[in-house]
Amino acid sequence: MNTIGRIFRVTTFGESHGEAIGGIVDGMPAGIDIDIDFIQQELNRRRPGQSSITTARNESDRVELLSGVFEGKSTGCPIGFIVRNENQHSSDYDNMREVFRPSHADFTYTQKYGVRDHRGGGRSSARITISRCVAGALAKLVLRQLGIGITAYTSQVGNIALDNDYHHYDLSLTESNAVRCPDQPKAEEMIQLIQQVKAEGDTIGGVITCVIKGCPVGLGEPEFSKLHAQLGAAMLSINAVKGFEYGDGFAAVTQRGSEQNDVFTVEHDSVVTTKTNHSGGIQGGISNGQDIFFRVAFKPVATLLREQETVDIHGNATTLTARGRHDACVLPRAVPVVEAMAAITILDAYLVYKSGKNKDFCI
Repeated sequence: MNTIGRIFRVTTFGESHGEAIGGIVDGMPAGIDIDIDFIQQELNRRRPGQSSITTARNESDRVELLSGVFEGKSTGCPIGFIVRNENQHSSDYDNMREVFRPSHADFTYTQKYGVRDHRGGGRSSARITISRCVAGALAKLVLRQLGIGITAYTSQVGNIALDNDYHHYDLSLTESNAVRCPDQPKAEEMIQLIQQVKAEGDTIGGVITCVIKGCPVGLGEPEFSKLHAQLGAAMLSINAVKGFEYGDGFAAVTQRGSEQNDVFTVEHDSVVTTKTNHSGGIQGGISNGQDIFFRVAFKPVATLLREQETVDIHGNATTLTARGRHDACVLPRAVPVVEAMAAITILDAYLVYKSGKNKDFCI
């Protein structure tokens, strides 16, 4: 339950207020240049305290690679890594020791395991996504050599949404603002909304869109390991995610088949392609060579800096007012997490394809 992947396998460990967050990546191809600065950059995109609209928890989130790398290249052996926790304020959670926080994992963890770490949510904390970002960065280093690029961005916060799909935006501008939206005017509106919600001690959700370019034909399996099912499972495993759709998604239900079908055509050099991409780059559960794009819905953060009704572990009605440092909106810091899970999933699917389908289809 702490491992994802079949060939590119990622196992994570750690708690929000423990000594460290870490993991083991097995199945990393040998001979890949390990750019530690790039890995750290990916962590910096996720780290707390990076802007006025994120949590003020001050963590450097410095990654330490413990194994699997020699003279700057991957050896093919497991890559172990840790990121040490440095700025825990565990006392902020003392009033939550015997209280079930609304919409958190407190109640379900207690019922399932009979014990829970109340400090910042323990294992259920979004801080655990550090391990996903490290593993995702390693996967991106491999995908880079294959010409596969992954870009995610904030496309909606609350009721403020981009008016067009990804084709209409310069996605290189995503990192130009704190909310990670490629449309600067919309980004300003989103930031103002988050600041307003934060001032009220409340939270807000939204949508992240992800685009995968350069993915070859043939990734994914036709039955229980469809590529979109793998991507959906990866995204739905991220904290606070409540929905996943790819291609035209739910919008497709209002159209006719004659409008939705992606008609085949032949381009130069007799390459078969489609005139449209309503399918989101996946047909029959297998990538078709078009851009893969999907959207991930995030609920409002469950921790509110205002009083809420709840019950304690003894079943007594009580109230809770959270203390500490929390995000009013998870979207800005979740963008690199979505990219990381997409990279892990695509690389694993690629390695499965390579191992069983086509020996010439390699790095």
